[in-house]
Amino acid sequence: MNSGPISLLSQSSLQDYVDCSLRFKLRYLERLSYPALESEPALENEKHQQEGEYFHRLIQQHLIGISAEQIGKLANTPNLQRWWSNWQEFSKGQNLGKTYSETTLSAPLGKYRLLAKYDLISVKDGKATIYDWKTYRKRPRNEWFAARMQTRVYRAMVVQAGAHLNDGQPFAPEQVEMVYWFGDFPDDPARFAYNSAQYKRDWDMLLKLAGEVETASSYP
Repeated sequence: MNSGPISLLSQSSLQDYVDCSLRFKLRYLERLSYPALESEPALENEKHQQEGEYFHRLIQQHLIGISAEQIGKLANTPNLQRWWSNWQEFSKGQNLGKTYSETTLSAPLGKYRLLAKYDLISVKDGKATIYDWKTYRKRPRNEWFAARMQTRVYRAMVVQAGAHLNDGQPFAPEQVEMVYWFGDFPDDPARFAYNSAQYKRDWDMLLKLAGEVETASSYP
């Protein structure tokens, strides 16, 4: 049963639309649970995903001021202990400036509103660095990340809607960078700078996709 039109878009829903418009229809228009294909036993995969979500919460708690010692006691599985130890080492070398953890930006996109929820945005010397924590077992290639909606949406949204993070001054695309940090590959983050041509390309693409979503009548 169709639950009616949607009003919000996100990198996840747009990625679904690009990858498989039928999946988009089932998930976001008909509100059906559409499970991902399991490449491993379902329980093991689910446990790894839950640990990843819990790890995100540990970092968030540390960024708002809870001591590393306290949080270390909560890292109670081998995966969590390893990720937490690796993150502590990584974060020591980062001069983060002003931090916005688990923050959300939104902006109009055609007839929709586009939402982006960030693990961390750090602002220092007028530059915004987007951090996203990943707990993949294998490190994807940078080319894969570069093409993903998350990379394109997250950088564009900081330019489009991030001025309040910078004392009211909009960020130029050249002042934005995105960093994927991997719990199991801590010394090999994926970094993506940005420029005005990429921003124009990304925003034009997002407007085009929003128009397609609005007028779609079939979902192959």
